[in-house]
Amino acid sequence: MAKSRVIRVGHNLQSISAKDAKYGFGRLIDLARAEPVTVEKHGRPVVVVMAVEEYAKLRESANVAASPKRRAKRSGKSGGSVKE
Repeated sequence: MAKSRVIRVGHNLQSISAKDAKYGFGRLIDLARAEPVTVEKHGRPVVVVMAVEEYAKLRESANVAASPKRRAKRSGKSGGSVKE
C-alpha cells in the first residue's frame, strides 16, 4: 500500500483524498482521533471525520445554541409560560 498524503489546511485541519482514506482507513481513524480530517474527492472537501468526543461536544454546542428553552434553563430564567 502506498503511503497516504496528508495536506495541512487552515486551522490545524488536515485533508486527505478519498482514495487515500479508503486504502488507509486505519490511518484516517488515527488522524481523526487527534484532530478533524477533511476527506476530499476530486480536490473538493466532501466530509469531515472526527473523534466521537469532538462530535458530541459539537452537537451539544449546536443544541444549546439552537434552543431558547435550553438557554433559558442554563441561565436560570423561565423559558415559556407557566401552567397552573
